[in-house]
Amino acid sequence: MIELTRLNGNPMVLNSDLIKTAEASPDTMLTLINGEKLIVREALNEVLERVLAYRARLLATVARRLFINDDIEQLASLADIEVSRQSIPFAAIKPTSGR
Repeated sequence: MIELTRLNGNPMVLNSDLIKTAEASPDTMLTLINGEKLIVREALNEVLERVLAYRARLLATVARRLFINDDIEQLASLADIEVSRQSIPFAAIKPTSGR
C-alpha cells in the first residue's frame, strides 16, 4: 500500500498492485485495473518511487523471514528435528526421533 494525496488534499492509501497505468497530463492520473481513474497531487516519478519502495520493503521482509527459517532449518538439522515451513514467519519444530 502506498500513501497518496487526492487533488482536494485528502490523503489516501492505495494498493499499488491495482495500478494498471500512470500518466502525467499535467496532473498524475492513475488508471486502476478495474477501469477507475484517480488523479493525485504527487508527480508521476514520486508515485513510481513510492511503488518501488513499497515493493522493496515487501521483498526485504520476505527475504528476512526466509533467511530466519533457513537458519532454523540448519539448526534443526544439527539437532535432528524437523521444521515445518508452513508457519512462516515462525517455524513449527517437531522432533523426528523418539527423544
